[in-house]
Amino acid sequence: MGYDELIDEALTTDFEGWDFSALKGRITYEGTLPWDYEQLVRDRLPTTKALLDLGTGGGELLASLAPLPHGTAATERHAPNLPVARRRLAPLGVEVTDTTATFPDASFDLITSRHEAYDPHEIRRLLTPGGTFLTQQVAGRDLEELNTALKAPPHDNATWSLPEATNGLRDAGLDVIWSAEATSTTTFHDIGALVLFLRMVPWQIPAFDVQTYAPHLRTLHESRAPPLKATAHRFALLASTGP
Repeated sequence: MGYDELIDEALTTDFEGWDFSALKGRITYEGTLPWDYEQLVRDRLPTTKALLDLGTGGGELLASLAPLPHGTAATERHAPNLPVARRRLAPLGVEVTDTTATFPDASFDLITSRHEAYDPHEIRRLLTPGGTFLTQQVAGRDLEELNTALKAPPHDNATWSLPEATNGLRDAGLDVIWSAEATSTTTFHDIGALVLFLRMVPWQIPAFDVQTYAPHLRTLHESRAPPLKATAHRFALLASTGP
């Protein structure tokens, strides 16, 4: 397809939650993380009484972990995802809200967060004594080549990193008992895939629209190579409130 057809398709493709199936084969990944976030969560479920999943998206991952602990709840702050998550998780008895403010102190013995921002002091407030916080985070420099290629502003949180996250949790009174970080390569194989991705992940380039960025998008499309290779930055850690 030509440039205009690819852009039109990208702007009219429907999606919901964190379902990236429309991009299968059009965005590829080289390298794997040295940890398995899903397995790290599964390993802790048998001894968990109350679980809170922060930024559950459309509830896709959380639902796949069923059966879930009886006291499971989730949050989702991205408004389009909230009704999707509620439809998926309500049959599993999971309450989904857009804030943690309504939960009492020491409500959960496990809090999980995959790619969701969090307040370390709020994590400490919500965890029971001996509770754990497990998170996989997108570092502040994630896919920064996209922003550079499109002459877009850099991320507001470009300094977000494993050391910063570790220090924040320790300052809030938690012990960081395990951590790791890794990078991998993400390849966008056509300009439509890039535009659709930026629709799905609007915080990568806030206020992105194809009219504003058309000159740079067209240049990438006409380069006759995969539009862009970018570096994904991830880190993970496990923290505890102690005994």
